Amino acid sequence: MILLTLALIFNVVKIEDVEKEAELFVKNMSIMFIPPGVGIVLYWGLIKSQAVPIFVALIVSFFVTIILTAKFVEFLGGKEG
Repeated sequence: MILLTLALIFNVVKIEDVEKEAELFVKNMSIMFIPPGVGIVLYWGLIKSQAVPIFVALIVSFFVTIILTAKFVEFLGGKEG
């Protein structure tokens, strides 16, 4: 979301290109946020006691996803140069 916001601010992405998808997400926000919110409130004690492993897993999985996505796009696009 931060990258999308920056892309919109600096005119890398036009709002018309993402407007349809944004409307879909806004219409269905409750489906996306209420269940995780309830889960966080319900398991807050467990989350708090396991914060370090959770955040390490989040950070590692973020970078692994970025790297694998880049490699997959590179593979699909073929190597140029």
